[in-house]
This record gives sequence, C-alpha cells and structure tokens, in this order.
Amino acid sequence: MAHLFDLTGHVALLTGGNSGIGLGMADALATHGADVAIWGTNAAKNASAAEHLLRHGTRVIALRCDVGDEEEVERSFAATVEALGHVDACFANAGVPGRAPSFLEMTAEEWRRVMRVNLDGAFFTCRAAVRHMVERGHGGSIVVTTSGSAMMGQARGEHYGASKAGVVAMMRAIAVEHARHGIRANAVLPGWIETAMTEPTLSWDRFAERVLPRVPLRRWGRPEDFGGLAVYLASPASAYHTGDVITIDGGYNVF
Repeated sequence: MAHLFDLTGHVALLTGGNSGIGLGMADALATHGADVAIWGTNAAKNASAAEHLLRHGTRVIALRCDVGDEEEVERSFAATVEALGHVDACFANAGVPGRAPSFLEMTAEEWRRVMRVNLDGAFFTCRAAVRHMVERGHGGSIVVTTSGSAMMGQARGEHYGASKAGVVAMMRAIAVEHARHGIRANAVLPGWIETAMTEPTLSWDRFAERVLPRVPLRRWGRPEDFGGLAVYLASPASAYHTGDVITIDGGYNVF
C-alpha cells in the first residue's frame, strides 16, 4: 500500500536537520513528497543541506535557530508555519555531545551546556509543535532523538545520558497527554552512526577494534539508515504507534 507512505502536502520540521541523522531523515521525507523545514545553527551547513533537499522538488526552508533559546524557537516555529502553512511532524533531533574529563571534574557550566540544547531545546521545540498541532486540530507526529546512554552508563557522560533519558520521559508523557488530540510521540535511539559528532570516536582504531565486532551487522550506521523510519513515523502507516523507543543500531544492544 504505497499510499501509506505518500507525504505529499505533509510538512516536516527537523532540528539539527542540516547534517547527520537529521539530514538523513529530511532527505527521505522530501523524497516521499514532504515539504521540509530544517533548523540549525550553522548558516553554511543550512544552505548546503537546503540545496541538497531542493532537488526532490518539494518546498524547503532552512532557518538558523539555537534550540536552547526559547524565544528563537518560538520565532523560528512561527516563521516555519508562515512559510509552509503548518507542521505535521516535528523531529526534535538537535543535540550536542558532552566534553567532561570525569564526573568529579564536570562543571555546572558543562552540565548546563548539554542540558540547554539536548533537553531544554527538545522541550521548547516539542512544546511549540504540540501547541500548534492541538490548535490546528489535525493531530501530528512528535519524534525525539535519544541515545543508548539514556539506558546504559556512559562514563564521563552523566549529563549527556541524563538529557537523553529526559527526552524519553517527556516523549512518553506527551504521548499519553495528547493522544486525545491525535498526536503521536515516539523516540529514535541510534547506535554508533557515522556523523560529524561521532567521527573522532569511530575513527579511533582502538575503539573500532573493540566495538565494531559487537555490532552484528558489522558496520557503523549511516544517516540514510534513518530515512525509512522517519517516513514511517511521519506517515499514516504509524497511525497507531505511540509512546515507543525505536532502536536503530545494527543489533548492538541485543548482542
């Protein structure tokens, strides 16, 4: 039933959509007919991503937005709706990694830097999207990007793991509270994916020698591996799927 995945007339918003997993999702959504808004803090990367997405023939806008700034999120969401008419699916994907040498040496500033983007940013983004979907009355799909560190201990990453666990708890509460509005909420949990954020780790020979053998599919993930899931979660095919954490990791967490 190909029509289940036809996103013609659909509008998807993706934070952190100018590279990595976000761009992989945006590319697939546009391929299936969706108009796409991408938010990112790097203007050059925004422009490059928009140029890439426009080849699919759908409408594309790229806005510079720091999701950790509440006012910027509100302005950017309003600008997205003004340009594209509405938002049907919101992917709160923007995130930053942790940079603490140890938990005992983790500063309050470092803790807040990570929380500001990964948790506060997801909150500001999802709140704006859910408000819009409730007011519009047509339902919608909310998707947050979490991490394995939300479930497993990540040394020197207490703040990162806490932020990613937080978005899962928020997502589940949205799914319960706003199901009556036809709004679904889910989370995507990536494994080891080749992106700019993970490049220093995945290119470290010692890490690859130890971790890659633990991935049953025997390769690192790629941004395009998330395209099919993004289309599914945005489309009518997932109309009864909500409150879930969906893992895309090549089998890493079950081996």
